[in-house]
Amino acid sequence: MAQQSPTAVVHGIGACLPPRVVSNDEVTRRGVLETTDQWIRSRTGIARRRQADEGVSTGDLAVAAGRAAEASARCRADLVLVATTTPDRRCPATAPEVAHRLGLGPVPAFDLAAVCSGFVYGVAVATALVKSGVCARPLVIGAETYSTIVDPLDRDTAVIFGDGAGAVLLRAGHTREPGGVIAVDLGSDGAGSDLIAIAAGGSRRPDTSARLDRGTRYFRMRGREVYGQAVRRMAESSQAVLDRADWRPESVGAFIGHQANQRILDSVADRVGIPAACRHGNIRDVGNTAAASIPLALADTARRKAVRPGARSLLTAFGGGLTWGSIALRWPAARPLTRDPETRTTEPIPRSARRKQPWKLSTTTS
Repeated sequence: MAQQSPTAVVHGIGACLPPRVVSNDEVTRRGVLETTDQWIRSRTGIARRRQADEGVSTGDLAVAAGRAAEASARCRADLVLVATTTPDRRCPATAPEVAHRLGLGPVPAFDLAAVCSGFVYGVAVATALVKSGVCARPLVIGAETYSTIVDPLDRDTAVIFGDGAGAVLLRAGHTREPGGVIAVDLGSDGAGSDLIAIAAGGSRRPDTSARLDRGTRYFRMRGREVYGQAVRRMAESSQAVLDRADWRPESVGAFIGHQANQRILDSVADRVGIPAACRHGNIRDVGNTAAASIPLALADTARRKAVRPGARSLLTAFGGGLTWGSIALRWPAARPLTRDPETRTTEPIPRSARRKQPWKLSTTTS
């Protein structure tokens, strides 16, 4: 019998997808792009994506996903970590306001920027904080509104990205429990920092938007070079974390990769040796939601009860920076819940009222 060790355990899963569905035909018409629905599906595997309405921010989606994860876990968080590339403001971080709107009081809260690897990095950080005793129930949220940074005239990005948020609430536990984090692998290579980037807006080029051309103020990605890096880095990281967990690829019961491109996902799984029946995702319906993609795919797969709780599972991601990372864990037993976006004007329910008021649970899914 394998020895159990202290770790963080996925105890609750939440998701939030904006109700507005944008088809491939609509996104191509909007940007007057020279492409077709068939081309997008064949090259990316994406048929549609979600887009937040005007006035709905990343924080609004994060609050809804976080609230759903707390409801799923039936407990409150004591730390909030928001992984995002599209914060509500450059300063301050989005997480403290999310924690406030959740009614959590003066808990630690911070943002993490690792682009599409953000959720994996976030779970790794939260697991370390649990194991060190800093917190007991961290809430890790991946939330994005890429529609605010993608150029509708750029075919390389406009057809790929969507908006959404996914969250997990972790608790202290052991590695043999369903949801238990077994091993983590993280990496980066700043030599490729220009492959996925917004050129302007930071301290290196702090021009105002009125003075910027389209090429510098929007998110840009050098797709062909990113493709090769993504496949290699995720495959290597996946193998590294499997080695640390002492798992063989054929023993993995569930594989969820960052929902960037279906061809990338298939190439990574093929290189690692993950059986086709064990590969899960929802890129067809939500597109690439960056830091939100893995928790949204996790919620969708768990909702469908496609994986047995406790099964050996592998999560892997690649993003700008360049950054990448993988997590080996046992498939959670948590029941995922989905909530609609909450606007910023929503006031948190007081703690006293929350103790008396039962959770109003939503099982709405994509």
